[in-house]
Amino acid sequence: MEWSIQDIARSAGTTSRTLRHYGAVGLLEPSRVGGNGYRYYDEQALVRLQRILLLRELGLGLPAIAEVLDGQRDRVAALETHLELLEQERQRIGRQIDSVRTTLRKLKGGERLMAEEVLDGFDHTKYEKEVTERWGAEAYRRGDQWWSSLTADEKQAHQQEQRDIAAAFGSAHAAGLAVDSDEVQAITRRLHTWLEPAVSSVSAGYFAGLGRLYVDDSRYGFEGAGAEFVRDAMKIYAERNLTD
Repeated sequence: MEWSIQDIARSAGTTSRTLRHYGAVGLLEPSRVGGNGYRYYDEQALVRLQRILLLRELGLGLPAIAEVLDGQRDRVAALETHLELLEQERQRIGRQIDSVRTTLRKLKGGERLMAEEVLDGFDHTKYEKEVTERWGAEAYRRGDQWWSSLTADEKQAHQQEQRDIAAAFGSAHAAGLAVDSDEVQAITRRLHTWLEPAVSSVSAGYFAGLGRLYVDDSRYGFEGAGAEFVRDAMKIYAERNLTD
């Protein structure tokens, strides 16, 4: 089974020019070129294009995508990682959609609004008891005070950065990168930087402990081998860069 460049471009919502550019930079070669010069793509090329588009949506540039794809030998494992990330994002967006629908329905019907319904999918305080038990009331108070001081745009940017970091970890794990590699440690540094405003001082013990928590509790955004990958990267980063 194969498709022409026009068919692929139309299905992907892109252009033939873009696909030719992918070929020119060695990212997506056609499976064959016809005698008339037309480019054709087989199933293997189709799957590779899907992975390229997924990584583009995660914010990676073409050079970074090339590195990730070159390091991925198991296409099934790579796609399973992408699927996990997409499922997490779908769940988050689904909660927000349901929240907005509920708000609209109640506003139109003159019903009383419930805060837990209106803010479902946006709530940052749902782990208050847990945070207090783990790190103390002062840790929760400081984090809550910082979060409340942010504008709506700043909150959205902070949440997006967390999703981008999770996606970067997922791509690095799928690519088979070592947890102590410069690339993975750079992602871990982003996570450390992301935590600092809310935590104030991120110690080695706190950072490594949070990594273990990612493995123990899937609510925090990492699951399975991906969580263990993040935990190990955080442990190395803490040993190299942080103090207690």
